[in-house]
Order: sequence, then C-alpha cells, then structure tokens
Amino acid sequence: MSKILIQKKITRKRRKARTRAKIHGTAKRPRLALSRSLKHIYVQIIDDDAGNTIASASDQKLSKDKQSGKKEDIARDVGKLIAEHAKSKKITEVVFDKSGVKYHGRVKAVAEGAREGGLKF
Repeated sequence: MSKILIQKKITRKRRKARTRAKIHGTAKRPRLALSRSLKHIYVQIIDDDAGNTIASASDQKLSKDKQSGKKEDIARDVGKLIAEHAKSKKITEVVFDKSGVKYHGRVKAVAEGAREGGLKF
C-alpha cells in the first residue's frame, strides 16, 4: 500500500474514534451506525447501553427489483428499509453515526431515506 492510502486509513480511524467518543446510543435514542464498502452499504440501529443490535438493513436485504440502479438510489432504499424496521420496534429518534466518512453521496442518501421513512436525527 502506498503512503497516501495508509494515511487516509489512519485519519479516517481517528475521525471515527473522535465521533464515537461523543456519540452514544441509548434505549430511548439508539445509534444508527453506517458501514460502507465499495459494493455494499450496511446500516444498524444499536443500543450501546445494553450492547444490542436492535435492527439492521443492507442493500443485500432489498428485494431483487430494488437491487439494481444507481448506488445512491439503492442507499436511499436501504435508509427507508431501516426506518421501517425501526418503526416496527417503536423507535422514532436515532443518533446518526457515519463512521468517519463525509456526509456526501451514499451516506447522505441513506440519511435522507431514513428521514423519508420517519426517523428523526
């Protein structure tokens, strides 16, 4: 790996640690944690006090007809899906944890989809 890639990983890890020091999910307002790879996007609702994952969603859990198209559209659908899971568990408010990445592109699309589904950040 080149020095630039290693430095990017280190700085992202530091940003993530800074964010996680401030963000904490409770039973009343759990944490919406996002994980993104080049191909897929994963979202979890986590109660940090109990250490439980309350709900999860990913692009792989979408129906086959929604798995094609632009990555941002798929990410928006994942946001709507996690909002549906949260509603079934009677969760309306969450704390958004974007894991040290920019609020841009697919990350923004997931957040907007979750808001459209009824979650409040």
